[in-house]
Amino acid sequence: MSMAPAMRMLLVAVVLFGGAWPVTKAALADATPLWFGTGRAAFGGLAITVLLAVLGRLHLPRQGDVRAVLAVGLFQLGGFFLLTHLAVALVPAGRTAVLSNVVTYWLIPLSVLFLGEQVSARRWAAAGLGLAGAAALIGPWAVDWSDRGVLAGHAMLVLAALLWSIAIIVTRRWPPRSPMLDLLPWCFGLGTLILAPIALLAEPQGGIGATSWPHMLFVGLFAAPIATWCIVEAGRRLPAAVASVGFLLVPALGVLLGALWLGEPVGWDVIVGGVLIVASVVLAARG
Repeated sequence: MSMAPAMRMLLVAVVLFGGAWPVTKAALADATPLWFGTGRAAFGGLAITVLLAVLGRLHLPRQGDVRAVLAVGLFQLGGFFLLTHLAVALVPAGRTAVLSNVVTYWLIPLSVLFLGEQVSARRWAAAGLGLAGAAALIGPWAVDWSDRGVLAGHAMLVLAALLWSIAIIVTRRWPPRSPMLDLLPWCFGLGTLILAPIALLAEPQGGIGATSWPHMLFVGLFAAPIATWCIVEAGRRLPAAVASVGFLLVPALGVLLGALWLGEPVGWDVIVGGVLIVASVVLAARG
């Protein structure tokens, strides 16, 4: 089966999520992380609900859909958003973006173990290149590993990547009966139900300031629903090695756009990391 349609969906997700990253960073100047994450999930659910209602496709999950709704809603949207937005307070933003998208160290072994997927030597090499590129972007040599807060933040991001990987494994092992697009309102709704009470408890004085609302509306109403649909479908349809290294393009693009828009410095680590990640995607796609 051709990978071209799934690769196109992956590309759309990379552009939207990569573009949303500097937008989110700019928004956090006047918004607290958990409230921004909650708003992102809530507005994403609202946008896709309205779209499906207009198309006459809004319906309750059918028998056979529940596993996918729970996996994406609980793990990929609720748990992933929660851990990554909590980690922002403990880990530099750029490192948060990279580490949370490094599903390679989870997705490939889980796919081999639970799905019986065969991974070629070329794709293992591609995964290694991708991890090397991620390491260059993260810059672990500049981290104070004696700081417990820093360790906790990194642990949250590793766990976030695991939750995302579990969601992919579940939707591949038990494909939903309904199109994944039709299930996204329920997934986003479940994610919002997880995030909102935690935001109330953890950030009682927080919220989204007036200057961050344009960013919130762009990410929530446009980028989040479209990119989430594309990345879920890409994760379901592409081989694990191709999907996992492809996801690394999100933070690579985000770092580049952050440099262009926010004036963040571009050092050798960004250049080397970006080149290695692009090379890993090319190698995995050919593999």
